[in-house]
Amino acid sequence: MSPQNIDQLCIDTIRTLSIDAVQQANSGHPGAPMGLAPVVYSLWQSFLRYDPADPLWPNRDRFVLSAGHASMLLYSTLHLAGVRRVDEKGEVTKDLSVSMDDIKRFRQLGSRTPGHPESHLTTGVETTTGPLGQGVANSVGMAIAGKWLAANFNQPGFEIFNFRVYSICGDGDLMEGVAGEAASLAGHLALGNLCWIYDNNRVTLDGPASWSFSEDVMTRFVGYGWNVTRVSDANDLLQLSRGYKTFLNTADKPTLIVVDSHIGYGSPHKQDSYEAHGEPLGEAEIKLVKENYGWPVDAKFLVPDGVYQQFQNGVGARGSNERNAWNALFADYSKKFPELAARLNKMLKHELPDGWDKNLPVFPPDPKGMATRESSGKVLNALAQSIPWLIGGSADLAKSNKTNLTFNGAGDFLTNEYNGRNIHFGVREHCMGAATNGLTLTGVRGFCATFFNFSDYMRASMRLAALMELPVLFIFTHDSIGVGEDGPTHQPVEQLAAFRAMPNMLVFRPGDANEVTECYKLAMQQKHRPSTLVFSRQAMPTLDRAKFAPAAGTAKGAYVVADADGGKPDVILLGTGTELQHCVAAWEKLKAEGIQARVVSMPCWQIFEEQDAAYKESVLPASVTARVSIEMASTLGWDRYVGPKGIMIGMRSFGASAPLKDLLKKFGFEPENVVAAAKKLLGR
Repeated sequence: MSPQNIDQLCIDTIRTLSIDAVQQANSGHPGAPMGLAPVVYSLWQSFLRYDPADPLWPNRDRFVLSAGHASMLLYSTLHLAGVRRVDEKGEVTKDLSVSMDDIKRFRQLGSRTPGHPESHLTTGVETTTGPLGQGVANSVGMAIAGKWLAANFNQPGFEIFNFRVYSICGDGDLMEGVAGEAASLAGHLALGNLCWIYDNNRVTLDGPASWSFSEDVMTRFVGYGWNVTRVSDANDLLQLSRGYKTFLNTADKPTLIVVDSHIGYGSPHKQDSYEAHGEPLGEAEIKLVKENYGWPVDAKFLVPDGVYQQFQNGVGARGSNERNAWNALFADYSKKFPELAARLNKMLKHELPDGWDKNLPVFPPDPKGMATRESSGKVLNALAQSIPWLIGGSADLAKSNKTNLTFNGAGDFLTNEYNGRNIHFGVREHCMGAATNGLTLTGVRGFCATFFNFSDYMRASMRLAALMELPVLFIFTHDSIGVGEDGPTHQPVEQLAAFRAMPNMLVFRPGDANEVTECYKLAMQQKHRPSTLVFSRQAMPTLDRAKFAPAAGTAKGAYVVADADGGKPDVILLGTGTELQHCVAAWEKLKAEGIQARVVSMPCWQIFEEQDAAYKESVLPASVTARVSIEMASTLGWDRYVGPKGIMIGMRSFGASAPLKDLLKKFGFEPENVVAAAKKLLGR
């Protein structure tokens, strides 16, 4: 068989596997895999540096399918390329990541081929995509990580990191604002290791793209500072090859390859049709398509002779050779630079350095205290000094968030200066969240920060971090109506409840400086879940831990800070964050009046819920039904802890623009209010 014929056979195998899987599931998008099969085949077979036998090879190129609805395109490719499955221990097995059985069970319960690609389920899926724009924004984080790793680990004669990042995107991706933010940042940073392949098929789910989208994408990307090239026919392998070579020869800026394609290519009746995009073709149409491909019309899930071998001879052989050369280079590197090699191995295994928590601050008692954003900044800097691969930044608010890494050698990550650890994301919250996910997917430990109210701009990315089981640190300050004069546009009310409702997301709101340290310790030890760390702008007392319980109780999510005589309270006062001080002050007043009270700090509800029943009962005994909660946020969820007879002091409206003292009085966030609620419950 001639090379041209075997190439076409491989392309049509990707197409027919995708068509058959979608038809069998009676659900999915066959059009994009049909149109883009040559684009992906050309990239994987001739350009992508990737070893299917070692899909965790650190210097592999990353391939991101941002158009996640075209998932069968990726699953078919992973299967034909022979990508191996990585098990729960992180070891490469002999099994295929995507077996033929997985393809036949596309979109079925328990299969490794869900409707949109999920990185924690399927080896070879570099990131979870589906919500449009997320994948390309993740790819920017991966490219940032690639530049940072190269700047920090490469040595003369030892180019350990030089991987590239490719992402396939469509009109939907480029309409989403997050993609615009990401493209702007990538152009500004001159990320020459990044290539987006734009599937210009002029079709959306609703109909022709011209109904809603008419901008000049190429000119827009030139304006962002990208190199832009065009392939006028997605089926022309020579043109595609030239496009990829243009990217490889462009080192000083990211590249956009605009590929003109026909959705549902090969479908006689549905070419360039949005029906082919969003629903199965149907048996009659499939027969016509296969006939058009010169394919046996009744064959299902057919992989013709020579196809597996062709992939093995292409991406398989090339990837194996490149990985073996890298392994030899790294073995030599490990002898010459043992400290750097040991650091890299720890990072890639998602382990923390020895003694990572040895220099964390312990804060002395202080009735005036400090804002938790201040203590957070001190703890974050101590952690970053001990964990050399902890990197991140803020959406233009680093000085206000106190997330600047200020120690000697921290440095800034800037255009063509890629060794620093402070990333300046600009006012791009959504891209920041998604890019930090991409950073963390490459092995570095990413953090990002802004005001808590602007978490609304990041929620989609944070949800995907939780879904992907990524231990990202999402740091937020200005956590309540305590922002004061800035008013309700900047005062978060419902956000705490919203993130507490998110599966696999830890939400921390510490009640003093030493709880901040403990919360960070918990967050840093996570391997499979992100953390939302919520800090105040206004000061709160640092509790005297000789008088009150040690802050180490934070490790169980909630703990008794101050107790009644004999550990037998009549009323329990529960609080988080800046409101914990009001519980402590109320406890003092009640004690002076002979009322037996207990103060419970609840910095992390999720971790408290994971404790055994005996511990939970020891903190919140069922026999004590008089309970008062206080939190400067929506009361949603507090009824779980105060019970049907308790009182919740919280927000039931948006805040207001006024000095803090006036707001606290208006909305009832004062110790006197806690005392009054406790007495009311006790009938005093």
